[in-house]
Formats: sequence, structure tokens, C-alpha cells
Amino acid sequence: MSLESKEQMIGGLALVVLLAVIGFLNQTRDLSTAADGRIRVDALFGRVDGIAPGAEVRLGGIRIGSVADQRLDDRFRAVLTLSLTDNVPVPKDSSASVQTDGLFGGKFIVIEPGGSLENLKTGDLIAFTQDSQVVSDILELIISQGHQALEERKAGAI
Repeated sequence: MSLESKEQMIGGLALVVLLAVIGFLNQTRDLSTAADGRIRVDALFGRVDGIAPGAEVRLGGIRIGSVADQRLDDRFRAVLTLSLTDNVPVPKDSSASVQTDGLFGGKFIVIEPGGSLENLKTGDLIAFTQDSQVVSDILELIISQGHQALEERKAGAI
């Protein structure tokens, strides 16, 4: 065997080993529990005003993760990718909602556990969600109900 063909064979072998390592790393990245002890699940919302990557995810008032990513799907719904600790089992039929810390506090995601015996794993979708409530919309509703009650009271007094 000539020196040139040995070099080609070693180069080809090195390429095969490199591709095998890349394939292995790609496979392990997609396992249900990541090496960092977290799972990543998606949740679909109509609107997520005030939520950004890094926002807390809570269950029972305790932080169990954070928002890792946000994007729009092909139907213009907000898709949040949640990074959750894998040592808190979250039932597969759990729901997620956008909540506010007080009247003017920051926003976060609350997970309400379901009753399923199966738990969420990486790649799953939280199907039951409740959208963000905009404070100005809530105040507008309260004011309009107050005006309506006042008008009804005036009409009853006549």
C-alpha cells in the first residue's frame, strides 16, 4: 500500500469517526431528560403580553423552571418553550396560564397539575392554556360595570 492511499484511508476513517460522534451528540440532545436535569416542553397561547425568555414558571407557588424561548406558530399563536426541572414530575394533562405578580408586578407562567399518571417529557405540548390578561382591559371592564350599575341605580330611583 502506498503512502498516499494510507493517508486517504486514515482521512476517511477520521471523517467516519467525526460523523459518528456528531450523530451521537445529536441523538443524546433529544433524550426526554437533558443532561442538565431539565425537560423542555411547549405551550400554546393566544397572547402572552409581558412574558419574555427568562420569566419564571411556577407550580404551587414554587419556581420549577423558566421560559426558554418564544415564537409564533403558523397560525400566529404564541408558542412558549418552557425549561422545567426534571425532579418535579408534572402530569401530562396539566394546564398553564399567564399570571401577574400583583397589580403592576412582573408576569410569570403558572402550571396547574392535572391528574394524569403520565408525566411531561421533552418535546411534549401543554395543550390547556389560559392567555395573558391585560391590566388596561381589566380596568376598562371594571369601570364599565361600575357605570352600568350607576345607570341602573339612577333608573331605579326615578
